[in-house]
Amino acid sequence: MKVLPTLVLILAGLLVGGTWSLIKQGAPRPAVVITGLLAVLATVAGVLWLLPGES
Repeated sequence: MKVLPTLVLILAGLLVGGTWSLIKQGAPRPAVVITGLLAVLATVAGVLWLLPGES
């Protein structure tokens, strides 16, 4: 199913935008770090899901 990795990458994009927005607003550092880590995890998960491998 190729829709799920795409949705995960869309979520990653939203999280990256949210992280950038939090930085611009001067949000507390823990909120920025947590949102950034979630963005990285979602990006890695989406890319790894798309790599060819065992089905």
